Amino acid sequence: MNSLEKLERLKAILINLDGLAIAFSGGVDSSFLLKVAHEVLGEKVIAVTARSCSFPERELNEAVGFARKYGIKHLIVDSEELDIEGFAENPRNRCYMCKKELFSKIITIADEYQLMNIAEGSNLDDLGDYRPGMQAIEELGVLSPLREASLTKEEIRELSLRLGLKTWDKPSFACLASRFPYGEKITLEKLVMVDRAEQYLLDKGIRQVRVRHHGDVARIETGEDGWEKLMKPDLRTEVYAEFRTIGFVYVALDLIGYRTGSMNESMASESR
Repeated sequence: MNSLEKLERLKAILINLDGLAIAFSGGVDSSFLLKVAHEVLGEKVIAVTARSCSFPERELNEAVGFARKYGIKHLIVDSEELDIEGFAENPRNRCYMCKKELFSKIITIADEYQLMNIAEGSNLDDLGDYRPGMQAIEELGVLSPLREASLTKEEIRELSLRLGLKTWDKPSFACLASRFPYGEKITLEKLVMVDRAEQYLLDKGIRQVRVRHHGDVARIETGEDGWEKLMKPDLRTEVYAEFRTIGFVYVALDLIGYRTGSMNESMASESR
């Protein structure tokens, strides 16, 4: 089945839903899902975005702009993860705790608007990594239409380009809490450090980047274009100085580069 056939399958899945509230981060996947759902369901679909200290303001602003551009009803709900009991200790099921709290709030909103269904934007590729948040999605009966239609990330980008969505080549993003090794306490101060560091690199033209927080050490993950930029001595000096100002003592560049779920790699090594 090619991507266009999968798009038609997605539309067939959505057309049978009696109203839909979509957890909308403004990323590639949820933007694509929201746009297609709005085309199919019209006013019977709303977008809900969580505002929290682990969700950068730039991402929130982009989500707001996307919904406004396409005339989609958009609600913003405060969902402060650090207020969830046990979350700050950063256990391995941290994502489960966050998703359970967020989707419980979205369910309440859906009930208020008399919408019968809740959906999120995970795709087929997301099944290949450790994602405890999926358990919360299943427990609460949240739909995953992109996975149900067997759409991969690459196909979603391709179809987004066909639909004229500016998000088609947007770099992947995950909440800032994912920048910390499991067991390292997450605080507002540390989240601000990571946010400032990543924003600085983005402003320098490094599009795909993660700054992993390892105590005094900032470990930068980036793609080949980022590597080329960071190999320039002047920029390396600037980055080091800025990161010191932010609060890091050491700055490291990961030799493997950017990849999703790198903090889960320690779990694999522990199992050996």
